[in-house]
Amino acid sequence: MKEFEIGNNLKLARIEASLTQQELADLAGVTRQTIGLIEARKYNPTLKLCLLLSHYTGKNLDELFWLEGDIQ
Repeated sequence: MKEFEIGNNLKLARIEASLTQQELADLAGVTRQTIGLIEARKYNPTLKLCLLLSHYTGKNLDELFWLEGDIQ
């Protein structure tokens, strides 16, 4: 199976929602560090966390996360 990077727009979505990393973390039930790692593309969140982040930022999953690389 090919390895793919997961791209994200979480930082932009969070800022547009007027949320700090800590506020979003509290809403989603994770640490501020987890949000920072996701924004830095150093941690791939679970589907459950992706759905929560989507809900709290008001963005759909495709706006927040995508696979980077040659998907064929």
